[in-house]
Amino acid sequence: MSGGGVWVFRNNGVMHLEEQVSSRKALVHVATNEVVRSMEALERRLGALGWERYYEDYTTVQLHKRDGSADLISIPRDFSRFRSTHMYDVVVKNRDHFKVVDLQQ
Repeated sequence: MSGGGVWVFRNNGVMHLEEQVSSRKALVHVATNEVVRSMEALERRLGALGWERYYEDYTTVQLHKRDGSADLISIPRDFSRFRSTHMYDVVVKNRDHFKVVDLQQ
């Protein structure tokens, strides 16, 4: 799924995959072929599909479906930290509406 990376231990002892900067993936809204480039654009597209903010803090925004499903999508508030793992989470929970693509370098 990812373009590669390095596993690092955080101060709290949790292991995390740091993606390589050369990994160039993008989340695309299928109906418009638009590359999602901001939190506002992502929330607008997800809102049209019935997602709304459920929880937020200074690092993370969580969205849930208004229809009462148990699905949650967690996205970093700072969109520059939006990685392929977040993209695939959006895709899996919104099949036919989003896809992840490799950007041409």
